[in-house]
Amino acid sequence: MSSARVRKVADRIKVTVAEMLERRIKDPRLGFVTVTDVRVTGDTQQATVFYTVFGDDDERAGTAAALESARGLIRSEVGKQLGMRHTPTLEFVLDALPQTAAHIEELLADARRSDAEVAAAAAGAAYAGDPDPYRTPGEDDGAGDGTARTGSDDQDPAGG
Repeated sequence: MSSARVRKVADRIKVTVAEMLERRIKDPRLGFVTVTDVRVTGDTQQATVFYTVFGDDDERAGTAAALESARGLIRSEVGKQLGMRHTPTLEFVLDALPQTAAHIEELLADARRSDAEVAAAAAGAAYAGDPDPYRTPGEDDGAGDGTARTGSDDQDPAGG
């Protein structure tokens, strides 16, 4: 079975499940649900439906229970729409993408605040020592001849 066929089956399952949730499933526990993705195994025997729920943890739990109780009805409609010999079994999984994205946004906001604090502290900072801590060729290095040695003149990298 080709991967193009599996993708088409997954797309049709996604559309069918979304339409079922919008029009036919009248469970009051069902919250504001969005079907985000469907992944089908290569042999099209199992399909995992990823969904998100707008709301708090109670609404997510209620929606999970409603989807579990309507699984048979949804699967039979998927079988009718697909017209396949074997209808894939459906598994509903809460998609963690929105929570992960919110967590990443919080981390980025913390990093921006920390960067702003460091920039504010660095704005009024001064050097701990001399403003130019490096030797210049006219300074006395203690050798007594009045020239500074940089180390690059000491050894020839070519070995000669």
